[in-house]
Amino acid sequence: MKFKNITVAGGGVLGSQIAFQSAYCGFDVKIWARNENSAKRIQEKLDNLKKTYIDAINKMSKDKAEWCAGIADEKKFNKQECLEKVKEASKKIQIETEFESAFKDADLVIEAIAELKQEKIDFYKKLAKVLDEKTVLVTNSSTMLPSTFANYTGRPNKYLALHFANNIWKKNTAEVMMHDGTEKKYFDAVVKFANDIRMVALPITKEKSGYLLNSMLVPFLLSAMDLLANGVSDAETIDKAWTLGTGAPHGPFAIIDIVGLETARYIVLQYQKVPDIFDPLFKKMMLPYNYDGMLEILDKMMAEGKTGKAAGEGFYKYKK
Repeated sequence: MKFKNITVAGGGVLGSQIAFQSAYCGFDVKIWARNENSAKRIQEKLDNLKKTYIDAINKMSKDKAEWCAGIADEKKFNKQECLEKVKEASKKIQIETEFESAFKDADLVIEAIAELKQEKIDFYKKLAKVLDEKTVLVTNSSTMLPSTFANYTGRPNKYLALHFANNIWKKNTAEVMMHDGTEKKYFDAVVKFANDIRMVALPITKEKSGYLLNSMLVPFLLSAMDLLANGVSDAETIDKAWTLGTGAPHGPFAIIDIVGLETARYIVLQYQKVPDIFDPLFKKMMLPYNYDGMLEILDKMMAEGKTGKAAGEGFYKYKK
């Protein structure tokens, strides 16, 4: 099974990145936008990504410390070839506002809409009426299990999760997770697609909320914020405990600055109630945290404009 035509549903931060990376690797790509205003915003993101890739390629030619594995292999790097692929990528992406046209002839649809359960359900119900029989459907959701939506898709055997990290041209991992009803051949096809767009595919053959990365990262970040919220120590000292003790390049609060305090706040809200989808041992571990204290700190900082590295300041200050 080979994919050629890709449709990305939603052109937000990750949706636009997935679309551009897929086009960069030679796939024909459509992005479904809800309306003309959304289409305009998506085009602006794509234009910025084009500049980002060009800047990255120029840096890669000078400094291997800035290497982006999603763009090229070090041993096979050809600057002009990469720049040409960026140029061609822009030609391979269409933004569609007409629903049926956006998904017609798609070999693979990547759902990257908002992390709202009912919104996804409504989308899948509508999508099921227009998809070709051949189309494989994946969700980029980082918080919701594919089994939650499988029966609404009209193709549960061809439905699974494909989760990307932000800045995929640098952090080129793709977690591929099946549910009990996913046929293995479609799982294998999505793993191959992930590799074909220069991702390191991370196969997950059993459903797990949080997948691989977030299952490890989220408890780590919450533990650090709990220490701060309870006045055990300050953010810089907590980070030093981690970086000096483990040799890791970033501590938890530096990581929160990178992903953004808004994302951190969303994580806190999500885990504050600990949904029933989590196993009892995990719930027991997560519930004692001082979530109210965490939210108080994050809300105060965000109100002051300290939303993270992209804004120039979060728990640390950064040069713009």
